[in-house]
Amino acid sequence: MYEVELKFHLTDVDHVVQRLDAMSACFRGRMEQVDRYFSHPVRNFRKTDEALRLRQVGDVVELTWKGPRADTSAKVRQEIELGVMPQGPTGQTTVAAWTELLESLGFYQVFEVAKTRLPGRVHWHGSDVEIAIDAVAELGCYAEFEIIAGEGEVSLARNCVESLAHELGLENPESASYLELLVREQEAPR
Repeated sequence: MYEVELKFHLTDVDHVVQRLDAMSACFRGRMEQVDRYFSHPVRNFRKTDEALRLRQVGDVVELTWKGPRADTSAKVRQEIELGVMPQGPTGQTTVAAWTELLESLGFYQVFEVAKTRLPGRVHWHGSDVEIAIDAVAELGCYAEFEIIAGEGEVSLARNCVESLAHELGLENPESASYLELLVREQEAPR
């Protein structure tokens, strides 16, 4: 499967949410997400444009590998996401156990991305588009539009998310991930 995603920095979050509400978007409750990114012991994920992420949302934990980008107009990449079985009474205990496993295999944590996410979904041009309005610590607010597509559906999914963004008046998509943006911020001369 491929993740087809567009992300936009927001200056007026309320306006975008109101426009999505008018389009009958269904939002779910806000949630706190913490993403821990790991580096491979031999392969430089920064050079190969891959990511290995351990995500915690409450007591739910997922491990995700994202492959190199396959498209430049929208962020299109292969994605494998696996739910992680609980290793104790809390998500934090599970994250600690998986971090220990990954570090024992030679991986090491490189960064943590914390955000408050307002997730939702909107039906647009025949597709269900996943929406995320994110307030990312140290970066600001963003809107993400995503469709998970099969190999033959990538072009249609890309056109759909681009059309939705255009309808909302959003321009200049941000191609960098939150991780890349935070690394850039950290590396910027002060």
